[in-house]
Amino acid sequence: MIGITNLEIGYSSKGKHKAVFKDISMSLNAGDLVGLMGDNGIGKSTFLKTITGNLPALSGSITIQSKQIKDYAAKELAKVLSIVVTEKIGGFNLTARDVVAAGRIPYINLLGKLSPEDETIVDRALDQLNLMPLKDKLIDELSDGQRQKVMIAKSLAQQTPIIVLDEPTAFLDHSSKHQLFSILKQLCSEQGKLIIVSSHDLELMRTYINKSVTMAEGNVLKVL
Repeated sequence: MIGITNLEIGYSSKGKHKAVFKDISMSLNAGDLVGLMGDNGIGKSTFLKTITGNLPALSGSITIQSKQIKDYAAKELAKVLSIVVTEKIGGFNLTARDVVAAGRIPYINLLGKLSPEDETIVDRALDQLNLMPLKDKLIDELSDGQRQKVMIAKSLAQQTPIIVLDEPTAFLDHSSKHQLFSILKQLCSEQGKLIIVSSHDLELMRTYINKSVTMAEGNVLKVL
């Protein structure tokens, strides 16, 4: 699903490049639950931003479903790949259900109206994360953990074959962490999704993932 060849990641400013990590090559396939690990500051978030098209690669190649990522239109990419980050996002008077329903935007018609099928998909995503009792609450009224679960439900409602989650368990309690990883593992095994998760929780990683990517000092990359 994702092919990465000789990738160099980092940032550009005023024509100058600052590399964070280089020589990254790997294949990530349907059904993989990939755990991305490494110390803070090593480049995990930069890597995720790059492979999801939110940050240009300094060099190298990224293909998604055999197509260069740079050749995707934004709406087309949104039907293939969804991402969940840990940054807080203002709700603008949106309810939890409104936010989850936004996951259907790539699919809705010109009138911007959800179809009955869309409504069912949204409700299913809310139910998977036990969010139905909170669906009518404003997103800004929710706790950090509840808000994070809403963003994950939005990604599930987007129904992409690839899901990328950057520290999704940061605000979740122990039970919710395991519930989330159990859902992710089920999506990989039953629906053939490719899911990439960064986390510092080694217990969760050892319990659920079937592929690990470890980034370490000295530009050391291990894919197991």
